[in-house]
Amino acid sequence: MTLFQLFKRILPFVKPYRFLLLATLSLTLLGSLLAQVNAIVLDRAVDAINALVGSPDFSWSKAARILTVVSVVLLLKEVLRAGISFGQSISGEKLRINISQRLSLGVVERILRYRMAFFSRSDNAPGMLQARIDQGANSISRTIQNFFISLLPMIVSSVLALILIFAANLYVGLTALAIVPIYFWITSLQTKKLKSSRKNMRGFNEKRSGSIMTILQSMSVVKSFNREEIELAKQTELQKGYYSNQMGIRRASFGFEALKSFVNQTGTVLIIILTSYLVLTGYPGMTIGKIMYHIMLFSNVTAPISQLQRIFDDLNDALIYAEGYFDIVDAEAEVEPSGSYRPQKVKGDFEMKGVDFTYPNGTKALHNVSLKVSSGKITALVGLSGAGKSTIVNLLDKFYEPDSGSITLDGVDLREWDTEYLRENVGLVLQKNHIFDGTIEENIRYGKPDATFEEIVLAAKKASIYDQIVALPKGFDSEATLLSGGQQQRIAIARMFLKNPPIIFLDEPTASLDAIATEQIKAAIDEIKKERTVIIVSHSISQIIDSEMVYALKEGRVEQSGDPDSLYRKGGVYKDIVDASARSLNIEKLSRTISSASEESR
Repeated sequence: MTLFQLFKRILPFVKPYRFLLLATLSLTLLGSLLAQVNAIVLDRAVDAINALVGSPDFSWSKAARILTVVSVVLLLKEVLRAGISFGQSISGEKLRINISQRLSLGVVERILRYRMAFFSRSDNAPGMLQARIDQGANSISRTIQNFFISLLPMIVSSVLALILIFAANLYVGLTALAIVPIYFWITSLQTKKLKSSRKNMRGFNEKRSGSIMTILQSMSVVKSFNREEIELAKQTELQKGYYSNQMGIRRASFGFEALKSFVNQTGTVLIIILTSYLVLTGYPGMTIGKIMYHIMLFSNVTAPISQLQRIFDDLNDALIYAEGYFDIVDAEAEVEPSGSYRPQKVKGDFEMKGVDFTYPNGTKALHNVSLKVSSGKITALVGLSGAGKSTIVNLLDKFYEPDSGSITLDGVDLREWDTEYLRENVGLVLQKNHIFDGTIEENIRYGKPDATFEEIVLAAKKASIYDQIVALPKGFDSEATLLSGGQQQRIAIARMFLKNPPIIFLDEPTASLDAIATEQIKAAIDEIKKERTVIIVSHSISQIIDSEMVYALKEGRVEQSGDPDSLYRKGGVYKDIVDASARSLNIEKLSRTISSASEESR
């Protein structure tokens, strides 16, 4: 991305604040004019004092008058400059904050519309995306602030100072002007040299953010395996690369800054020599005051330019980070597709025909899958891990689109369905459901934002979590993230009860619950299953046997289908899974224990 392209992309974000921008630019012009006052006053003061010293009618009252005028003018200038600088800074900061807010909200609005495939890519891991968004929004807004608060005043001040130098003396003006291209040439070299290093910094920042988040999310695993040293070694290597790259940037920057400082001092020496020579040779209009005048104006020319590298550093960061930011914003192909079909009633008859599906990372999950889900029935998907069960649920909920084949709901291609309307009619309970920061009430209410408190209480009772909630010191106002894993799962199930959809997808809904809680939830789920379309993914025999249709999957293919009893008698994949589940539960011993206890009780 070039600087021109960056400003072209920023323009739509700036337009809503054009009056604020105009005020900032007006204050910038006034501030730049005031910056030249010192040189003009000093020129007049030096010449006046020099004339007074050589005059036969010298008096201290005349000297005091000169010094008083100079002091009053300079003090008034400082008061005006302080007020203008304050106003410019406030308006510029307000401009930066408003635009930063629009940038942040704009990218969030975009990613909320993207399909799940976008987030499944390895380079779009949560930590990396967060770093890309934060750094992009911050660097772009900082660029706007730098341009209107720092860069523009510097440019205007330099141009005005250069004009005043030329107006006073052509030769001094040409000398001063000759120094400016050298500054820009050195700055250009610095920019080119550091471009790749700065781009590497973006990659390092994203990796650091992602890796630290990974450690925090997997802390229990790290500690249980005593792998702290391994994780520290990984971080050490990453941090070494980051700081080594950073040091390389700093070393090069310091070298270029020293070179520019030398050029600046060389220019000042040339101005002193030239103006002194012109004064000594009696050049018209050249006085001792003009020596100070030109030196101060030359300082006004070069001082802003010497600060340009700091701004260019930010601009280069913006060019690099803005590229990542706008890559997210411009991912138009990732926008989740949506049809317009919105029937008055959703039955729940799904059909998949010859469906193939491959995840963005290249893993092919489904091969020529065909199945039917009847409305009002319970359909179970069984199979070993990686068989494709959850993938089917993801496809039916339009999280992904198949590579080939077709999926219909109530006889209409799923692509024609309005995605938002479809999901309003689907309840999804996963093995591990997300709990948001906030209260228990807010988390349950997520299933139906306009629900009454009484409806929330009823949903909690159906999910067998009500008694545990009211036992907490703050009840429904307690923080949901402080609950145990099993309690959080029941909050998620309560959320689904509150939504009360005609279609329910249950992906290992009781996997993280204890036996008693599982039984309670099973009873509640059995209640909500009535007259609804239910698709259940589970390794629980009790959940599978209750289904009316079973599809047994193996390595992304449908191996068997039928009702649980007949399918078991056929043998094969389904029988193997049920037998393995029974052995893992040690059902024979449990049966003997229960029978023995029953006989003793009799």
